Amino acid sequence: MRGPHNIVRLVQTLATFERTGANRFVLEAMEAPASVRAAARILGWPFKWLGEKGDETQPPVTRALSALGPAYIKFGQILSTRPDVVGDELAVQLRVLQDKLPPFPIEVAKETVAQELGRPADELFSEFSEPIAAASIAQVHKARIRETGQQVAVKVLRPNVERNFRRDIDAFYFAASTIELLAPFSRRLRPTDVIAHFDGVVTGELDLRIETSAAAEYAANTENDPGFAVPRVIWPLSGKRVMTLGWCEGVPLGDNAAIDAAGHDRRALGERVLSMFLSHALRDGFFHADMHQGNMKVGPNGDILVFDFGIMGRIDEYTRRVYAEILYGFIRRDYRRVAEVHFEAGYVPADQDIDEFAQALRSVGEPIFGMDATHISMAKLLAYLFEVTERFGMATRTELILLQRTMVVVEGVSRSLNPSINIWEVARPIVESYIKENIGPKALARDLVRTVRVLSRFGPQLPQMAEAALIRQSQTAPDHPRPTTRHAALWMGTGAALGGALVALAILV
Repeated sequence: MRGPHNIVRLVQTLATFERTGANRFVLEAMEAPASVRAAARILGWPFKWLGEKGDETQPPVTRALSALGPAYIKFGQILSTRPDVVGDELAVQLRVLQDKLPPFPIEVAKETVAQELGRPADELFSEFSEPIAAASIAQVHKARIRETGQQVAVKVLRPNVERNFRRDIDAFYFAASTIELLAPFSRRLRPTDVIAHFDGVVTGELDLRIETSAAAEYAANTENDPGFAVPRVIWPLSGKRVMTLGWCEGVPLGDNAAIDAAGHDRRALGERVLSMFLSHALRDGFFHADMHQGNMKVGPNGDILVFDFGIMGRIDEYTRRVYAEILYGFIRRDYRRVAEVHFEAGYVPADQDIDEFAQALRSVGEPIFGMDATHISMAKLLAYLFEVTERFGMATRTELILLQRTMVVVEGVSRSLNPSINIWEVARPIVESYIKENIGPKALARDLVRTVRVLSRFGPQLPQMAEAALIRQSQTAPDHPRPTTRHAALWMGTGAALGGALVALAILV
C-alpha cells in the first residue's frame, strides 16, 4: 500500500514546489546542473495544478513546506540546522518556518490524558484550559493538579500523529532514494542520511518520555546556575503521549516593552542568555538547541525560564575540550595554536601544511576582531571556520553544525535585549574557566584517576587474562615456543605488577 502512496505524495510534493516557485531555490541550493533544473521545470509543469497553493506572503520554500503539512514543516525546521546540506541562504529561509497549526479539541486532549495516565483528566486536574499553543506534533494546556494545587503545563501529542508522520517519512525515504538514483550529483549531500537524521529526531519527539527525560537532565545540570531556571518534571503525570512540567510564569523574552515595564535589566539578561548557553555547551555537553524568544520567559524574580526540550544538542567531552582550545586560541589570536589543535585532534589530515592552515585561520579571525564590538559574532566565526577547515579536508561534524546554528539564534536573542553586547567579553571568562578546569595538570590528574578506577575493575581478572594471552601467543607461534613464551611472560608479569599497583592506587583514591 505504501508504494502507490509514496509515488502520489512525491508527485504532490513536486507539484507544490513548482506551483509555489520553491523548485528553483532547492535546485540551486543543491547545485543541480542546468540540464537537471530544466528537466525539473518541464516535468513539474504538467502536474502543477495538483500542488498546494500555500500562503503567498511567505518565501517560496517556506510557503511550499507549510502547505504540505506538519511533517514537511518539521523537516524544514531540522534542515535549517544543516546549512552544510541546504546552503546558508536556504537555511536562513527555513528558520522562519512557523510550527503553529490549528489546535485539536480539548475533549480529544483529555481522552489522550485518560488513556495514557489511566485516570480521567478531570480526576487528575482541577483546571484544564483550552490549548494555549499548538504545533505540528503536540499542543499545550495550562492546568492545575487537583491533589497539590500546583499549576502545570500539560503537553499532549496530536491524535494519529505517529501514523501520519510515519507515512510521510516513508515518502521522504522513497524520494531520497529516487533522487540519488536519478540525480548522481545529489549523492554528495547524502539525501538518505539526511532523512535518517530527520527520522531519528522526529521519532524522539513522538515519544514524550524522551523529551521529559531531556527536561529532567537539563534541570539537574542547571539547578545551581544563578538567574536560570528549568521547570520541574512531574513524572507521575507524564508518559509516552503526555508530558507534564511545572508552569513557567513570566514575561516573554521577546517583549522588550514588557520586560522594561517589569523593571528587569535587559543588558544583564542578554549577557546571561549567552553565558548560560556557552556554559551548558562546554561544561555539560548538553545544551538547549532551540533557544529562541518563544521558548524563554523572564520570571518575576528576574530569572530566565526555559522550556520546550524537543531539540537538544550533545557534545562529547573530548570534542568540548578541542573546541574550547580553538575558541580560546581565537580569543588570544594565537592562530598557530588553533591550527595545531586541529592537527592534534585529527580534524585536518596530516598531509596538509600547518603553516598554510594557520594563515587561513588568520584570515578568519582578524576581520572579525577588527569589527566594532556590536558586530562581533562567535556564530559567524564558527561559520567561517567551517568553510576554511572544509577546504583543508575536515569532514563535516553534525553536532557542531547544530552548535553553530544555535549560537546564531542565541546571539540574536542577546542582541535583541542588548544591541551593544560584546560577545567576546561575555565568552572569554567562560572559555578561560573551562580551559583552566579541563585542560592542563589538574585535568590530567583527574583523567588519570578515572583511568585507574576503570583499570582497577579488571584487577581480579588479570591472572586469567595473562594465562589466556600466553596460550594464544604460544598457539600462534609454534615454531618458536620458548622465546615467544618468555617474551609474553615478561610483558604479562609487568602488566600484572602494573595492574596490582593500579588497584592499590584506586583504593587509595
